[in-house]
Amino acid sequence: MRNPPRESQLLFLATAFLFLYSVALTLAPAVRLRSWQVEYAWQHWIGFLAWLAVFGVAAYLSARKLPEHDPYLLPVAGLLTGWGLLTVWRLFPDSGLRQSMWLLVAGLIYLVGLNFPVLLSLLRRYKYLWLTLGLFLTALTLIFGTNPLGYGPRMWLGCCGIYLQPSEPLKFLLVVYLAAYLADRLPVMGLPARRIEITRPVKKAKATDEQSSHKNRTPGSRVTHSGKLLPLLAPTLVMTGLSLLLLLIQRDLGTASIFLFIYFAILYVATGRKEVLLAALLVLVLFATIGYWMFDLVRLRIDAWLNPWLDPSGRSYQIVQSLLAVANGGLLGRGPGVGNPGLVPISHSDFIFSAISEETGLVGGLGVLLLLALFANRGLRLALSAPNAYQRYLATGLTCLIVAQSVLIIGGNLRLLPLTGVTLPFVSYGGSSLVVSFLSLLILTLISIQKDARPAFLPNPQNYLQLGAFLLAGLAAAAIVAAWWAVYRGPDLLTRTDNPRRAIADRYVERGELLDRHNKPINITTGSSGNYTREILYPPLSNVVGYTHPIYGQSGLEASMDSYLRGLQGNPGLTIWLDHLLYGQPPPGLDVRLSLDSGLQQTADQLLEDKTGALVLVNAQTGEILAMASHPTFDANQLEANWESLVNDPGSPLLNRALLGDYPVGTGLAPELTQSVLDETGQATTTEGRQASPLEMALAAAALSNNGIRPAAHLSLAVDTPSAGWVLLPAEGEAQETLSPQVADQALNELAIPAESIWQSADCVVDPGEEAGDFCWYTAGTLPEWQGTPLALAVLLEKRDPNLAKHVGRMMLMAAMQP
Repeated sequence: MRNPPRESQLLFLATAFLFLYSVALTLAPAVRLRSWQVEYAWQHWIGFLAWLAVFGVAAYLSARKLPEHDPYLLPVAGLLTGWGLLTVWRLFPDSGLRQSMWLLVAGLIYLVGLNFPVLLSLLRRYKYLWLTLGLFLTALTLIFGTNPLGYGPRMWLGCCGIYLQPSEPLKFLLVVYLAAYLADRLPVMGLPARRIEITRPVKKAKATDEQSSHKNRTPGSRVTHSGKLLPLLAPTLVMTGLSLLLLLIQRDLGTASIFLFIYFAILYVATGRKEVLLAALLVLVLFATIGYWMFDLVRLRIDAWLNPWLDPSGRSYQIVQSLLAVANGGLLGRGPGVGNPGLVPISHSDFIFSAISEETGLVGGLGVLLLLALFANRGLRLALSAPNAYQRYLATGLTCLIVAQSVLIIGGNLRLLPLTGVTLPFVSYGGSSLVVSFLSLLILTLISIQKDARPAFLPNPQNYLQLGAFLLAGLAAAAIVAAWWAVYRGPDLLTRTDNPRRAIADRYVERGELLDRHNKPINITTGSSGNYTREILYPPLSNVVGYTHPIYGQSGLEASMDSYLRGLQGNPGLTIWLDHLLYGQPPPGLDVRLSLDSGLQQTADQLLEDKTGALVLVNAQTGEILAMASHPTFDANQLEANWESLVNDPGSPLLNRALLGDYPVGTGLAPELTQSVLDETGQATTTEGRQASPLEMALAAAALSNNGIRPAAHLSLAVDTPSAGWVLLPAEGEAQETLSPQVADQALNELAIPAESIWQSADCVVDPGEEAGDFCWYTAGTLPEWQGTPLALAVLLEKRDPNLAKHVGRMMLMAAMQP
């Protein structure tokens, strides 16, 4: 036995990688929960042992029976197969067991085939029989077809729980037919010919018939044409057209696309005619146009490809979630078993590349692409050095089958190409696909044992080089687009509200708390790792502090302060990086201190309890928001139970009126106050038609109590960092002088109530908008001589009752002025 050392070394590296990958999958539950007291995963070791048995025996027998075979093909196929098998086990253990059984079947076919090099000639001799059998099996699906899922296109033949997809072997048989037919018929055409120069030494071997027929030719010599190209290709057009027709009836448009590419690729390298490329382009355009207008599935997939963000939770759900998976993987990935690739539908088959990218990152995705590039290189090298035209076309076709199909499905995962329902060869779940991939590997291996014989006469090697460049360009384009989504667009994609991975992370990583100005908890995390839930301890504040929910997303401060609460900001960069590397998750979140005073907040909510409106109380000097109430409100702890009633409630309890409400200011308030509101945005020069929120009005009122200077709003005061303790957070914007001190003093003289050390102003307005209604404003604040905290407030009631607005505001201000 002469085992090629290079093959042994590469298989050893593949085995080591898959072993470590299996270990990582076993430890994944402990990593995710950050605890050793977990139930460890072990089922995937069945798959690893099955892989080890198949490829161990394959390496032994290949080295013993075919010592001169290509040393790269088996390791490349082995690593792709093992990687895919472990990924399937990680996603769906039941499917992993079935895939392991199919691996044993495919491996047995490969091992038996190694003993029959005559298989190449048998395939050539009975080419019509093989293709007819493939067409017959495919046609049977029109009558007896089924689908293992119980719905969708019936493209399988099945019995007793075993399913075969005839379109998979049909691709292989089409390659065999085209290679055999063109090798038998093209020599009589007398196509332009020139001999390829072989720079390496070759062994003397008996010339084949095809070599003998060309041995006396000089480079560039021509022979007489014996016929036109189209009549000669008529049988291939008929057989290929019949195959495409069956696939179109089945709506298996992905496989039909592969058929077209294989046909024109083999035809181009065999004939060297530029017209073939033009025909391929025209057929592709025609095929895509007809498919778009005739098949809803094609139309939906092309629309989703052109603009997936138009309907991300509906028609484009698969592709959007695939891109989110790639973005979630980033550069190094979340770690084997730690990501959430199962969120992508059919992640073990059509979207297995995105699953691998999420858990191994861009590095893993590029690894898969490099393996496919190496496979393309070795396959086309075999084609160039093949001893006869049949084996040359066969090697070219099978290489195109594996690599082009890979580019098609990977491009669909990355939105480089429209999505198709084909598998990733060697990697995706599917017994039929795996068997065909191993058959292709077997044939290429058998071809490779003759690589040291004199290569057959090669009319135009440039065609093969161009085809190889095209395949490699497709893989390179996929690599660039993968980097685009994983690194450049990744951070933005992960903040999307339709990214469920954020909510899943919240179940495993403790989120920071929201505290009031006295460090009294408002929003906290309860439970244990894997079952963390968010709880608000003071429900009336729900529409102010907001919520973070796995179904309904985020709102309020939970959304605006998410990066701190999630631990992605405020922690040392090294800590964030290490937690991502070790756990695939962010570090524990940081606590955020708010400016709200729980006591004053309760008073505000009691005053507005049965009313519709809002109240904002601020420190007139610093802009710190001491109380912010919006009513009616809701209980964020009961979102799932009350969501339908909340969204349909005409009172809009989910709306934070204090911050997001937009109400007419009117002309009845103090002119200086309204002028301060106008200066806030500079959008208007008169009060007519001016809209303002209660927060804006409170800040405008603060200017009267603060010598004409309107402070910037400040709600999030500080964050508790692990390295520097409490770190102050900046206010929203900067303080501005909107009134001169003289104008502010003049206004206070008109509005002041000296006995109470306050000023006040009130007005009721009729909304001129479509939903007309009455609103009453009440604004007030402390006078400059007040020795306590300078205060200002605004009250808005959606009711024409100025006395009620005044009562609510005065009670709130008096409570805040109490020592």
